[in-house]
Amino acid sequence: MLETNDQLIAQVRERFAHVDTCPFTGPRIFFENAGGALTLKSVVETSGAYAAIPDNQGRANPASAALQAVIDKARADVRRLFNAAGGAVIVGESGTELLFRLVRETCLGAPEGGSVIGSSVEHPASRSALRRWASETGRPYVEVPHDSDTGGVSADDYARLVTPETRVATILHTSPVTGIGNDIASIAAAIRKTAPEAFIIVDGIQHACHGGIDLSAADVDGYVISPYKVFSRHGYGVAWASDRLAALGHDTLIGGPGGWELGTRDTGAYATMSDVVSYFDWLGGEVSDYIDPRARLEAAAEAIRGQEQMLCNAALYGTDNLRGLAEMEGVTVIGGPENARREGLVTFAHATVPAADIVDALNAEGIRTHIRKADHYSGNILDPLGIEAAVRVSFCHYNTRAEVAAFLSALTRIL
Repeated sequence: MLETNDQLIAQVRERFAHVDTCPFTGPRIFFENAGGALTLKSVVETSGAYAAIPDNQGRANPASAALQAVIDKARADVRRLFNAAGGAVIVGESGTELLFRLVRETCLGAPEGGSVIGSSVEHPASRSALRRWASETGRPYVEVPHDSDTGGVSADDYARLVTPETRVATILHTSPVTGIGNDIASIAAAIRKTAPEAFIIVDGIQHACHGGIDLSAADVDGYVISPYKVFSRHGYGVAWASDRLAALGHDTLIGGPGGWELGTRDTGAYATMSDVVSYFDWLGGEVSDYIDPRARLEAAAEAIRGQEQMLCNAALYGTDNLRGLAEMEGVTVIGGPENARREGLVTFAHATVPAADIVDALNAEGIRTHIRKADHYSGNILDPLGIEAAVRVSFCHYNTRAEVAAFLSALTRIL
């Protein structure tokens, strides 16, 4: 747990922009990390530096060669972050756009016939993409129902519905509504047992900021993240595609090198991903004595998990003589309070006080949270529970127990 070291948590917080103040409203506590994590100061500096460079990669001059070296380094850094060998690292418009692209190309490139499969817990990015391209390619879409009590989905859930004719499968790593993580390695193994040639694509957008991505242990073909949710900035997404997925037909220029990226990409976007990996590397070095770069990333992920578990437990069970959400009358915690798969996020509803009123009241006290409504984003989670709207409180490892105490104190007054 990072907060056992006062100096280290201070150093962590110092590396992020606007950690305790909003540039528009002043001092605030930021518990809206699932909507977009805080940005590393190094990312802000890097973005400005590369925005000023007029050169592009692919030209016969030293500046162009230097930009290409930055891109090559960033691709290697992403592979290390993902623990992925081979394949292609692709930068696109956004995580959602990349999910649509990977789903489209696998549906178009997979052998004819068969079906596609996803789960009801998924974000609409992957669910919408899979439904659309199932229809376009004349395949039935099979939906694995999630467990509303736990807020997640399991390998057994998939195994019951996968068939040898399954062509494409999508998996959500972590839900941005329930905060519950799914075991992508065991789910992928269950799919492969019955449909070994299926293409498997993972939405890792919510999971990425919590660390612990290991594609060497998960036999999947695609993994997608949104960098603005993992300490970088808006304006791009990052995906990894396995060798066999990358070899599929896809949009590319006639006579060109056949790459997945269309047009000249922003070198600064790549460079900021290196900043993110460098941050994880620094943190891993602070919490361990490891020299191996991948081992440092794993140590950072473990420290992040410990800090965020502490924050969730404080929110659920109380701190500083304040009652937690699980102890408050009229409060329902989505996914249940006792859930070992929770990753830095607690979503709750109150029996009598509307979620919108709670979010507004917290905002008035300088505590940023977010409402999740039973709409196209969250209805798949809230509708089965009979909940019209809920309050999402999403933590990150730079948050502190004192901030959770301030949240609970404010919530007690509001309720």
